Amino acid sequence: MARIAGIDLPKNKRGEIGLTYIYGIGHTSAQRILREAGIDFNTKVSEWNDDQLNKIRSIINEMKVEGALRSETQLNIKRLVDINSYRGMRHRNGLPVRGQRTRTNCRTRKGKRKTIANKKKASKM
Repeated sequence: MARIAGIDLPKNKRGEIGLTYIYGIGHTSAQRILREAGIDFNTKVSEWNDDQLNKIRSIINEMKVEGALRSETQLNIKRLVDINSYRGMRHRNGLPVRGQRTRTNCRTRKGKRKTIANKKKASKM
């Protein structure tokens, strides 16, 4: 099993898909890494030899991935919250940050619906 940047890559996946299991590496970055290492995109992770793994590791070591990238992202969000920017307030309140509508939708950010009971109508006498 290939272990890169502290992540065990699935050995039955193709190389370009397997690399996307690392936080900070998407489809395009994975293709660029494999192209620089001189590895075919369609070879499975289990077919990589030690030399190819070392080439990939050296390329990924130059990038900011996993823990360093996660901490940088969290620090950026914390900075926005501390300076009370609009985006920071949206993060603090758990609402969508990038201008999406909130009257309907945005359940991912807001969480499960919280039902508010209707006022009981005054009975007519």
